[in-house]
Amino acid sequence: MKNFIIRTLSGIVMVAALICATLFSKLSFALLLLAITLGGEWEFYRLAKKAGASPQCAIGLLAGSLMIVATAAALYEVLAITAFVIVIFMILIPMPLIFELYRKSSTPIANIGITYAGVVYVALPMTLLMLFPIILGNGNGWEPWSVILYIFIIWANDVFAYLFGITLGKHRLFERISPKKSWEGFFGGLLGAMAMGFVAAKLLDANIAIWIGLALIAAITGVFGDLVESLLKRSVGVKDSGSFIPGHGGWLDRFDALIFSVPFAFVYLVIVELI
Repeated sequence: MKNFIIRTLSGIVMVAALICATLFSKLSFALLLLAITLGGEWEFYRLAKKAGASPQCAIGLLAGSLMIVATAAALYEVLAITAFVIVIFMILIPMPLIFELYRKSSTPIANIGITYAGVVYVALPMTLLMLFPIILGNGNGWEPWSVILYIFIIWANDVFAYLFGITLGKHRLFERISPKKSWEGFFGGLLGAMAMGFVAAKLLDANIAIWIGLALIAAITGVFGDLVESLLKRSVGVKDSGSFIPGHGGWLDRFDALIFSVPFAFVYLVIVELI
């Protein structure tokens, strides 16, 4: 009961912070995504260290931060800062290869690969997510509620998957990685996500079919995101990626589905716009 109360209270605080940061301004939204990027990358690199690798954490964190900063500057149309940050980022990209020459590590390939992987796995999706309020703005410019509702789709999938799983779950979805997940929970999550997608379309006066399609993609890829993070944790024998969020674990534990789903959702939305 104590853990349930802690989890509930921290969940309320997290949702409130998410909504306030997203609605207040583009800058506060960028700072929120920067926090998720830095927290998620740090936990990813820490898991890699437990696996025996030695990623260049500072380079990875700086590269991820620069991606967020460049995108935020572009949104504010401060092109000079955007160009400057992009130049710094481009110079930074080959640095792990050079620095590895002087580290005398026995795992240079793993170190370089994991350093880049942290940026691609966490920072790239959060950078793309910054563009969602424009892409989902339904032609009305910046629409922050669209990204909030997208995140609610991810969470609706989680909640319904849990409810269907504990009540109807009999057939294991991926027992080797996550013994508690079931096919019943998976399809229940899809229903919950589609319902939330329908609600989002109604609230935004947007195309219902597009939002339900978005919900399906977010839910399916979100499940893969959860499984991937479980795989990473299981490979190094830890239960949570961190302990930053009381009752929820770390940044990756809470945002793994969101992080993994964003690139797929972004491609889907671009294709829809082109069509």
